Amino acid sequence: MKGKNLGFMIICFVVNGLFFLQPTLAKGNIEDGKSKSMLCSACHGQDGNSINPEWPSLAGQHEKYFVNTLKAYKNESRKNAVMYPLVMTLSEQDMMDLAAYYQVQTPKKLSYDYDLAKKGEALYRGGNSSGVAACIACHGPRGKGNPGAGYPSIAGQHAAYTKNALIEYTNGNRKPGINDMMQTLASRMTSEEMDSVAEYIQALGSK
Repeated sequence: MKGKNLGFMIICFVVNGLFFLQPTLAKGNIEDGKSKSMLCSACHGQDGNSINPEWPSLAGQHEKYFVNTLKAYKNESRKNAVMYPLVMTLSEQDMMDLAAYYQVQTPKKLSYDYDLAKKGEALYRGGNSSGVAACIACHGPRGKGNPGAGYPSIAGQHAAYTKNALIEYTNGNRKPGINDMMQTLASRMTSEEMDSVAEYIQALGSK
């Protein structure tokens, strides 16, 4: 199993390296994005910090990942009955403007369960014996992701949302993007492991 973990980590590092050399998305207008974010703020907060743990915070998210996510909702490779009708009204420029605005917002620190987060830290940094690779390989030691590769910043994300996202990788609601890595890894995690790593990810926003 250690060999499989190593394989996933190598893939992450190689992909990260290749995409790091690509130019970053920088075509959005922050002020235009702010004005267009009014509808989004109802669920995600005026500054991109959601107060409902079931809904994701968007503050500080990388532009490339943000735009790709909206496109995924639009082409239904990511299924969500609430988001689908909303993104259908957005042009690509709208998406880039929103992405530019949310990327420069500051994520707020959240409280967390220390003991549960400590369990999740072991999985995040070292993977497990079931073939789950260390999350750190793609999302980084501080959970900031890799903007060039399109890997999201996850530090400080609500634990409830993160667990729901992991479940969606296993039930088909989130189809493969760059590859099927997350679908494969999430399917090898127990519910308890999802809980603990999600709590650690929430805790990373306070570090």
